[in-house]
Amino acid sequence: MIPTHIEHIGIAVRSLETSIPYYEKVLGLKCYNIETVEDQKVKTAFFKVGQTKIELLEPTSPESTIAKFIEKKGEGVHHIAYAVPDVALALQEAEAAGVQLIDKAPRAGAEGLNIAFLHPKSTGGVLTELCEQPK
Repeated sequence: MIPTHIEHIGIAVRSLETSIPYYEKVLGLKCYNIETVEDQKVKTAFFKVGQTKIELLEPTSPESTIAKFIEKKGEGVHHIAYAVPDVALALQEAEAAGVQLIDKAPRAGAEGLNIAFLHPKSTGGVLTELCEQPK
């Protein structure tokens, strides 16, 4: 598996409404997309910095993984996402290399991407997301 680039950095926030102004007014970035991903119980906001995106993640339910993350660790960097040509193949390669998978198969993510996560226990403590544009 060779990532082509960092697709985005996911940042857990309590509220998009209170977080977006920092990125727009202080950093001068433009929020270009806000969407809810129902099955992940999260609302996302995206900003572009060069080729890389920043994804803010607001929980939409107390049972969401983002809500649990914020409860345990507070707001902050949640994951790093790498673009790969084929998520399914990347998952097979990661598993063959002994990496613990969170997702055994790709699933739908924000912005229409196919995504899958690798467990931080196998990735140096960093929750890692693999992303691909659907074919």
